[in-house]
Amino acid sequence: MSDEIEIRRRRLLYRADHRGFKEADLVIGGFARARLADMSENELDEFEALLEIPDQELYAWIVGREPVPQDVDGPVFQALAASAHAVTKTG
Repeated sequence: MSDEIEIRRRRLLYRADHRGFKEADLVIGGFARARLADMSENELDEFEALLEIPDQELYAWIVGREPVPQDVDGPVFQALAASAHAVTKTG
């Protein structure tokens, strides 16, 4: 089971790092590199669902350009958005 989770984490990291545009790669990929290793299976499920959302939509929600739909606004999304805001404040 542990090998399957590690394979899943590697796949999710690749997908997070290879979005449709550089800003999304940096924000989503950076979050994945920092947090994937510690995510539970439920959190991995939530993150995987976020990666199914088109890049422009997801990025607009992350940076606060558009309101976040309730069905997306879970703990993993909140952590992702908080990490993006921390990066933009320091970067």
